[in-house]
Amino acid sequence: MKTIKQIAEEIGVSKQAIRNQIAKLGLQNSLRKTANQFAIDEQQEALIIEAFSKKLQNESANTLQSGLTTALQSSLCFVEQENEFLRRQLEEKDEQLKAKDGQLESLTSALEHTTASLHAAQALHAGTLQKQIADGEPSTETAKKKGFLGLFRK
Repeated sequence: MKTIKQIAEEIGVSKQAIRNQIAKLGLQNSLRKTANQFAIDEQQEALIIEAFSKKLQNESANTLQSGLTTALQSSLCFVEQENEFLRRQLEEKDEQLKAKDGQLESLTSALEHTTASLHAAQALHAGTLQKQIADGEPSTETAKKKGFLGLFRK
């Protein structure tokens, strides 16, 4: 048989906590009083220890659950911030792609204009060569081949 003080020291709680647990379990009428101390038998001691064990387990579970909840909330906050950051980056990239599309359209238009100008210049040059041939004029290329003295020969 043990006293309230002995059990409190073994478990690591106060004597008042042991008294409160005895009251909760309804054991106060079944305790033996020896001198000024209550004597607690082994069966009663086991019930008291089991009650504290369950209480500690519940507190541990609550503490663990609270810690996990805090960790999950922190992780969720981080994921939301990362998601917002990535969304902003995606919007920036969309804007950059629109700008590049505009540049490509401008370059394509300039290329088409240049190509049309080149075709027109080729057609004009071809027409000039045909006219020279029809008129019997030597082409500038033929004059260049004859050289300086070739201009005086026929």
